[in-house]
Amino acid sequence: MDMNLHGKTALVCGSSQGIGLASAQAMAQLGANIILLARNKEKLAAAVQTLPASGDQKHTYLVADFGKTDEVKAEVSSYLQGDKTIHILVNNTGGPPGGPITEATGAAFLVAYENHLINNQNLAQLVFPGMKAAGFGRIINIISTSVKIPLTGLGVSNTVRGAVGNWSKTWANEVGQFNITVNNVLPGATETERLVSIIANKAAKTGKTEKEIAAQMAGQVPMQRFAKPEEVANAVAFLASPAASYINGINIPVDGGRTGNL
Repeated sequence: MDMNLHGKTALVCGSSQGIGLASAQAMAQLGANIILLARNKEKLAAAVQTLPASGDQKHTYLVADFGKTDEVKAEVSSYLQGDKTIHILVNNTGGPPGGPITEATGAAFLVAYENHLINNQNLAQLVFPGMKAAGFGRIINIISTSVKIPLTGLGVSNTVRGAVGNWSKTWANEVGQFNITVNNVLPGATETERLVSIIANKAAKTGKTEKEIAAQMAGQVPMQRFAKPEEVANAVAFLASPAASYINGINIPVDGGRTGNL
């Protein structure tokens, strides 16, 4: 099985921590050159030091706030000057705040749409010419299992994640002819700072302890535990590799079996 990513460059969004950083580390282990992208320069500087490197591998980072789509676009555009190619794009950013859809404002939908779909579109358009010229490309979107079944209490997120899922399938249909694949990884509950925040919010609303909430949530997973970021990252790294060359336009839940459909 060919998992070799030597000579390939991967741009990983939201990669100063959590699933994004774990995905960058996994692809670096396979030989890829990594570009981290997030808004916190100090965290990025520390994160890039954790990436495995051997031979001629080179890792770097770009600083941009995903809440500012023009800033993200400009930062990546600047990097691509001088005939640089990004072969692998991992779209990943923090989910919208929780809450029922009946209480969601129009502004909340617009912010989430900009942060997720518009940033994804801008970045995909920027890297597409280079992927096409190279005859190799991978666009991997880290979304949510809500693409398959909406999650309770995540009205804005469910809506926008669904839009990103359909956006991804459309890209897959159009660019597959150029040996570019577009796929989605759908994490379930994963041990990240976002999960800690979700548990804390549920505890505050219900009066239960965070330990009780965590146990209740884990109990909804057939494997009776949360995922580790590295377990989600393994799916990302596989989809990025030559071994996944004929996998295109699909959703892969990495959720321990929690999602209630195939």
